[in-house]
Amino acid sequence: MATSEAPFNINVGVLGHVDSGKTSLAKALSTVASTAAFDKHPQSKERGITLDLGFSSFQVATPDSLKGSIEGDTVQITLVDCPGHASLIKTIIGGAQIIDMMMLVIDITKGIQTQTAECLVIGEITCDTLILVLNKVDMFPADVREEKVKKAKAKLAKVFSQTRFKNPPMVVVSANPGSDGTSEPIGIPELIETLRLHVALKPRLSDGPFQFAVDHCFTIKGQGTIMTGTVLKGAVHVGDDVEFPSHKVTRKIKSMQMFRKPVQQATQGDRLGLCVTQFQSSMMERGVVCTPGSMSPMTVAVAKVQKIRFFKQACQSKQKFHISVGHTTVMATATFFQGDPADQPAQVLEPQAFDASKHYLYQDELLLEESHEQWCVLEFQTEVVCANNSLFIASRLDADQGAGSMCRLAFHGSISTFTSEPLPASNFLKSLQVYKPKQRVGTVERLHDDSTVIGKDLFKKETNIEAFVGMAVRLSTGQTGRIESAFGQSGKFKVALSEPLPEPIRTTLTKRSKKKRKGPDAADVEADEGEVISLVLDFKRFVFDKARHMAQ
Repeated sequence: MATSEAPFNINVGVLGHVDSGKTSLAKALSTVASTAAFDKHPQSKERGITLDLGFSSFQVATPDSLKGSIEGDTVQITLVDCPGHASLIKTIIGGAQIIDMMMLVIDITKGIQTQTAECLVIGEITCDTLILVLNKVDMFPADVREEKVKKAKAKLAKVFSQTRFKNPPMVVVSANPGSDGTSEPIGIPELIETLRLHVALKPRLSDGPFQFAVDHCFTIKGQGTIMTGTVLKGAVHVGDDVEFPSHKVTRKIKSMQMFRKPVQQATQGDRLGLCVTQFQSSMMERGVVCTPGSMSPMTVAVAKVQKIRFFKQACQSKQKFHISVGHTTVMATATFFQGDPADQPAQVLEPQAFDASKHYLYQDELLLEESHEQWCVLEFQTEVVCANNSLFIASRLDADQGAGSMCRLAFHGSISTFTSEPLPASNFLKSLQVYKPKQRVGTVERLHDDSTVIGKDLFKKETNIEAFVGMAVRLSTGQTGRIESAFGQSGKFKVALSEPLPEPIRTTLTKRSKKKRKGPDAADVEADEGEVISLVLDFKRFVFDKARHMAQ
């Protein structure tokens, strides 16, 4: 919320393909730069591209849509300048997860490129409002500029009509005409007004534990360690104790600033710099700071997931993916599953919370459909710190993009539950009742008594039949029963029937029993008479249970 110290803050992501002019646009818009802005990194200057997140800001008059809901006559727009190079997608994902809305910058002379498409996917996942910025319009000759812009807009409108943004506003600009710094930018006032009119923000929650996403960490001699980042949740004040959960240490906040201005408090959505003492900046480049005891490292998580439609490869169970949550990216093995069809009829589509007491059906791969909810178990290679309900994006960053515009973003979701149990987290995994359906088919050998038959061919001689006692079976004649016990040592078994067999079937089985005789090797030899009656056993094998327990 806005205070007398600082105006209400709105975070706007600036995303797009490499060399589309994002940083030049941020420069043209901004009046205040943070310590990490406008490619200050030495390698950025050397290579001429953005390598890290940059932050800068400017202020605009409070839009009518926000008057009455926030205090103050102005709002602060914080620009989150994300790199565009393919190899920096992890940084882009981290930046996108702290934004309220997004500007997608497109080189109007080239249209949609590979990273443009990936940034669009990230935008669809992380925010509800997008503004298209068509940059470098000065590259079109003046005499054909109007016609070229009209064609570019029409083409983009067709593409975006197939996205969740449908008909986003488009603004034509040139952030750095001629690239010589002598010409005034084109279209910047129009872009600022468009931003102001389409300002959108996510709900601000000042209550609950404080969570802070750190994107830069450095030391100022004589002051302490400075961590810059975005408040994800809750509120914080100078003098509060905060925890570094990855390092399990707690420190007191010495001072705070918002874009070089001292403040005493900050709430969700604010861009902030925290100063603490007795903490080495080399211990953390990026990470999370929080209210002590409010966050724990996770080793295995369960998440509700959805496949990204532009990812053309299969997302298979037991496959490894790069999982980006906040500013952290770690490898994890994914196992996909869905609700038990017996519990969730196809026509019921209401969102369901994960329930560890229920059975879930294993999937060989994640499906591109929304007819039912799909879930995933993520087994992280190294522990990661984040909160329940945290958004994440799974990628295959090792995929070769040389073939063209292949999207590497595979699926996304939100964390539903997790454990801090040390790897391999066997106890937690065992508690997850994800199963594969199994079926065995045998035959009825003979009638034992009026309510019991002897079955065979369902088990091997060495099978422990006790593990199957009590399980239901069905006969090909329509009757049902339960496995009662083993019968002898050859893998045969007794089935107690739920109701007596019809007289014709009993007669056939009785005749079959009477015609049995002992062969010379003392083995049973069955007369070949009458229809073969099948016994079908359907059961569930739980994929995370090393003891291979079963259920029905």
